[in-house]
Amino acid sequence: MNVFRWPLAGLLIMLSVSTQAADPAAVYSKGGAKPAAMACATCHGAEGEGMAAAGFPRLAGLSAVYMQRQLADFASGERANPIMQSIAAALSLEEAHAVSTMLANKPQPDVERIGRTAAAQGIGETLALRGAWERNIPECVSCHGPSGVGVGDSFPPLAGQSAQYLSSQLIAWQQGTRRNDPNDLMGHVARGLTEDEIKAVSAYFAGLTEAGAGQ
Repeated sequence: MNVFRWPLAGLLIMLSVSTQAADPAAVYSKGGAKPAAMACATCHGAEGEGMAAAGFPRLAGLSAVYMQRQLADFASGERANPIMQSIAAALSLEEAHAVSTMLANKPQPDVERIGRTAAAQGIGETLALRGAWERNIPECVSCHGPSGVGVGDSFPPLAGQSAQYLSSQLIAWQQGTRRNDPNDLMGHVARGLTEDEIKAVSAYFAGLTEAGAGQ
């Protein structure tokens, strides 16, 4: 249908709806305007704290730009997930922007900053702080910051996420079901890790906060 044939009143209604600001709290707790855009709180907790037992990540305190990028990648299939793909595709740009901005303003877990100069014991801590350069695997903190607290809009926090979620993402990078990294940095890292190393480094970062260890 040619929109220029619509009555003027109809055009004005369409424009007012498309520019109306989304209510982030409503989107998070009740869902978006489309039925498929289910409430975020159902899986990610009342305050975006995540649900570790079910493998749903913490969203509180993540970069809004990072979350918007992930939603776009879920919608396009660059990041494969049968639950999130339909939800992300159903969210409007206004809803995605509003809810991600709200979540970004929530506090992150407070953790002691541990960098690569600290002593490292065990497989997980060694990978986190030293890497495995004989396999061209950099230490996690070189990109994700001391204690994996996150850096900017590209490197999300690792501390505060559950071991189950972190392991699932490393496996997704390893298997290619997650591929939304232009430089394939995480794909390279994950493909070089063994199953035991994935479990160990995930447990290390989860253990840096009570939330990550015990959610």
